[in-house]
Amino acid sequence: MAAVELIMPKMGESIIEATILSWSKQVGDTIDVDETVLEIATDKVDSEVPSPVAGVLAEIRFEVDDVVPVGEVIAIINTGGETPAASAPNAAAKEVSAPAPEVIEAVSAPLAVAHGGGEIQRIGADGRFFSPLVRKIAKEEGLSQAELESVPGTGHQGRVNKADILAYLKHRGSSAVAKTQPAAAPARAAAPKPVGITLENGDEVIEMDRMRRLIADHMVNSMATSPHVTSFVEADVTNMWNWREANKKSFQQRYGEKITFTPLFFEAVVKAMADYPMVNVSVDGNKIIVKKKVNIGMAAALPSGNLIVPVIKEANLLSLPGLAKNVNDLATRARQNKLKPEEIQGGTFTITNVGTFGNVMGTPIINQPQVAILATGAIRKRPAVLETEHGDVIAIRHMMFLSLSYDHRVVDGALGGSFLRRIADYLEQFDPKRTV
Repeated sequence: MAAVELIMPKMGESIIEATILSWSKQVGDTIDVDETVLEIATDKVDSEVPSPVAGVLAEIRFEVDDVVPVGEVIAIINTGGETPAASAPNAAAKEVSAPAPEVIEAVSAPLAVAHGGGEIQRIGADGRFFSPLVRKIAKEEGLSQAELESVPGTGHQGRVNKADILAYLKHRGSSAVAKTQPAAAPARAAAPKPVGITLENGDEVIEMDRMRRLIADHMVNSMATSPHVTSFVEADVTNMWNWREANKKSFQQRYGEKITFTPLFFEAVVKAMADYPMVNVSVDGNKIIVKKKVNIGMAAALPSGNLIVPVIKEANLLSLPGLAKNVNDLATRARQNKLKPEEIQGGTFTITNVGTFGNVMGTPIINQPQVAILATGAIRKRPAVLETEHGDVIAIRHMMFLSLSYDHRVVDGALGGSFLRRIADYLEQFDPKRTV
């Protein structure tokens, strides 16, 4: 009988730990190759961990809600087919009949703080668990237990993750409170405070799930970071509408992909981005980072009602069929919760299609650390004035609103407005005779 270690997988370059959400298999269960053994969650995305071999689950080393470092052994699978006796989580010290693989012990001892008076405990006074990484950062930065417990967390069950503590430390130095004293939480990551809502008979209280808490924090953080300005334009997309209607069947027959309006919007954005590259930037303190790659995220609504933003990398290098394939693939896997962590990272600009819900326009919130986000409204038929060589006429046209929210620290009205107008120009100038 061979004992195979199931390792906590690396879910992306910046991911160093994950939380166990649930075990799909229990000790003694038979497992097929690539069958899901457990579900895990990182700060970026939830994912399933499949088995690399067929066998029997012999040992589970961590419980639900445990935060496990990447590379840690989380379970043992026996490939000999024998059903082992039940094994409790963290039972690494118990003897097994077959030679046991090497056990990597999780760091559980309290970390001494360099200064700040006292030790950082694994479990805070409010019952929150602090991971080894968070405790290590707290130790290096001299945070006391009380100060660490004041940091609002966006992780599972309000836990403090790496992003939370780094965001806190970024603003900690500007506080008038000395570092040896517990510092007040920064406004950009402030925990929600009770507002004294009176519950009446029949009211229902719903706890935010992990993803909703992350979204809420991300939105509050964005509004606190960037002064938002939103500009609007109206575009006549009749030519684009007619071209899609005439060619959607032939497009799918030739490329095996449905052609929606989203890749057409992407195409116009990347063209406009080439004309106005200073929209494809990020801000780092007093520095403007001009991004070489044009990585466009598309906001996608999940069946749960939450939001996720998969990213098409280097969208400016893709043809229309390539854009259509990527859009369809990411949208499908987003709904199935099968996105990889790296597929929702690295965006430099975002598009959100509020027209999907019948909305004609919106004022979207910037997806940090980007500096702009485009909302595309519903396409509606309405009368419009056309200028012709024989004079002005009123005709039925397909019209839509585009709205661009941008970070006024680095994108002024002239740049933001011109960039938005250029997107509309490319949509309006769409060639209705374009070949598929």
